Amino acid sequence: MKVSFLDANIFIRYFTNDDPVKADKVEKLLDLAAKGKERLMTTELVIAEVVWVLDSFYKLCNTTIGPMIKAILATPGIEVINGPLVEKAVEHYMERNIDFIDGYIAAVMESHNVSEIFSYDKKHLSRITVKLAGSGLNS
Repeated sequence: MKVSFLDANIFIRYFTNDDPVKADKVEKLLDLAAKGKERLMTTELVIAEVVWVLDSFYKLCNTTIGPMIKAILATPGIEVINGPLVEKAVEHYMERNIDFIDGYIAAVMESHNVSEIFSYDKKHLSRITVKLAGSGLNS
Protein backbone atom coordinates (compact mmCIF):
# COMPACT_ATOMS: atom_id res chain seq x y z
CA MET A 1 0.00 0.00 0.00
CA LYS A 2 1.31 3.45 -0.88
CA VAL A 3 2.04 6.02 1.80
CA SER A 4 0.79 9.60 1.49
CA PHE A 5 2.22 12.60 3.32
CA LEU A 6 0.08 14.92 5.44
CA ASP A 7 0.88 18.65 5.41
CA ALA A 8 0.12 21.00 8.31
CA ASN A 9 -2.88 22.60 6.61
CA ILE A 10 -4.68 19.24 6.60
CA PHE A 11 -4.53 19.11 10.40
CA ILE A 12 -5.40 22.81 10.70
CA ARG A 13 -8.58 22.38 8.61
CA TYR A 14 -9.58 19.38 10.68
CA PHE A 15 -8.91 20.91 14.10
CA THR A 16 -10.38 24.35 13.42
CA ASN A 17 -13.24 23.35 11.10
CA ASP A 18 -12.75 26.79 9.52
CA ASP A 19 -13.62 25.22 6.18
CA PRO A 20 -16.26 22.58 7.00
CA VAL A 21 -16.13 20.95 3.55
CA LYS A 22 -12.38 20.41 3.81
CA ALA A 23 -12.64 19.38 7.46
CA ASP A 24 -15.18 16.70 6.49
CA LYS A 25 -12.86 15.42 3.74
CA VAL A 26 -9.98 15.20 6.21
CA GLU A 27 -12.19 13.33 8.67
CA LYS A 28 -13.04 10.79 5.96
CA LEU A 29 -9.34 10.40 5.13
CA LEU A 30 -8.47 9.84 8.79
CA ASP A 31 -11.27 7.28 9.08
CA LEU A 32 -9.85 5.40 6.08
CA ALA A 33 -6.42 5.43 7.71
CA ALA A 34 -7.85 4.17 11.00
CA LYS A 35 -9.48 1.30 9.10
CA GLY A 36 -6.17 0.42 7.41
CA LYS A 37 -7.29 1.56 3.96
CA GLU A 38 -4.82 4.47 3.80
CA ARG A 39 -1.28 4.82 5.09
CA LEU A 40 -0.36 8.36 6.09
CA MET A 41 2.78 9.97 7.43
CA THR A 42 4.02 13.33 8.61
CA THR A 43 7.03 14.73 10.45
CA GLU A 44 7.85 16.62 13.60
CA LEU A 45 8.35 19.78 11.50
CA VAL A 46 4.77 19.57 10.30
CA ILE A 47 3.62 19.08 13.89
CA ALA A 48 5.67 22.13 14.93
CA GLU A 49 3.95 24.16 12.21
CA VAL A 50 0.53 22.96 13.36
CA VAL A 51 1.32 24.02 16.93
CA TRP A 52 2.64 27.40 15.76
CA VAL A 53 -0.43 28.14 13.58
CA LEU A 54 -2.93 27.06 16.24
CA ASP A 55 -1.11 29.20 18.81
CA SER A 56 -0.20 32.31 16.82
CA PHE A 57 -3.11 32.60 14.38
CA TYR A 58 -5.98 30.81 16.13
CA LYS A 59 -4.85 31.93 19.62
CA LEU A 60 -5.41 28.52 21.20
CA CYS A 61 -3.60 27.72 24.45
CA ASN A 62 -1.18 24.86 25.02
CA THR A 63 -3.74 22.91 27.07
CA THR A 64 -6.01 22.89 24.01
CA ILE A 65 -3.30 22.28 21.41
CA GLY A 66 -1.48 19.54 23.32
CA PRO A 67 -4.39 17.06 23.24
CA MET A 68 -4.83 17.76 19.52
CA ILE A 69 -1.22 16.78 18.86
CA LYS A 70 -1.58 13.71 21.08
CA ALA A 71 -4.62 12.76 18.99
CA ILE A 72 -2.49 12.87 15.84
CA LEU A 73 0.09 10.62 17.49
CA ALA A 74 -2.61 8.17 18.58
CA THR A 75 -4.46 8.01 15.26
CA PRO A 76 -4.15 4.57 13.69
CA GLY A 77 -2.79 4.77 10.17
CA ILE A 78 -0.71 7.91 10.75
CA GLU A 79 3.02 7.57 11.26
CA VAL A 80 4.71 10.62 12.74
CA ILE A 81 8.44 10.55 12.07
CA ASN A 82 10.17 10.82 15.47
CA GLY A 83 6.79 10.35 17.15
CA PRO A 84 8.24 9.48 20.58
CA LEU A 85 10.20 12.75 20.58
CA VAL A 86 7.08 14.65 19.56
CA GLU A 87 5.15 12.98 22.39
CA LYS A 88 7.79 14.01 24.93
CA ALA A 89 7.89 17.54 23.43
CA VAL A 90 4.12 17.82 23.90
CA GLU A 91 4.50 16.79 27.53
CA HIS A 92 7.12 19.51 28.11
CA TYR A 93 5.01 22.02 26.16
CA MET A 94 1.96 21.39 28.32
CA GLU A 95 3.45 20.62 31.72
CA ARG A 96 6.18 23.25 31.76
CA ASN A 97 4.41 25.93 29.70
CA ILE A 98 7.25 26.32 27.22
CA ASP A 99 7.32 26.68 23.44
CA PHE A 100 6.79 23.42 21.57
CA ILE A 101 10.18 23.75 19.87
CA ASP A 102 11.91 24.19 23.24
CA GLY A 103 10.05 21.09 24.42
CA TYR A 104 11.30 19.25 21.35
CA ILE A 105 14.86 20.40 22.01
CA ALA A 106 14.57 19.09 25.58
CA ALA A 107 13.19 15.78 24.32
CA VAL A 108 16.08 15.38 21.87
CA MET A 109 18.60 16.27 24.57
CA GLU A 110 17.06 13.74 26.95
CA SER A 111 17.05 11.01 24.31
CA HIS A 112 20.77 11.56 23.69
CA ASN A 113 21.71 12.05 27.36
CA VAL A 114 22.76 15.65 26.78
CA SER A 115 22.35 17.78 29.89
CA GLU A 116 23.78 21.15 28.85
CA ILE A 117 22.68 23.61 26.20
CA PHE A 118 24.12 26.82 24.84
CA SER A 119 21.18 29.20 24.51
CA TYR A 120 20.10 32.74 25.24
CA ASP A 121 16.54 31.50 25.94
CA LYS A 122 16.68 31.41 29.72
CA LYS A 123 12.95 32.10 30.07
CA HIS A 124 11.75 28.76 28.72
CA LEU A 125 14.78 26.53 29.06
CA SER A 126 15.05 27.26 32.77
CA ARG A 127 11.70 25.47 33.15
CA ILE A 128 13.12 22.13 32.04
CA THR A 129 15.84 19.96 33.48
CA VAL A 130 18.75 21.16 31.35
CA LYS A 131 21.73 23.15 32.44
CA LEU A 132 22.59 26.31 30.56
CA ALA A 133 26.21 25.78 29.51
CA GLY A 134 28.92 28.25 30.42
CA SER A 135 31.82 29.67 28.37
CA GLY A 136 30.68 33.27 28.28
CA LEU A 137 27.91 32.85 25.71
CA ASN A 138 25.18 32.86 28.33
CA SER A 139 26.20 35.89 30.33
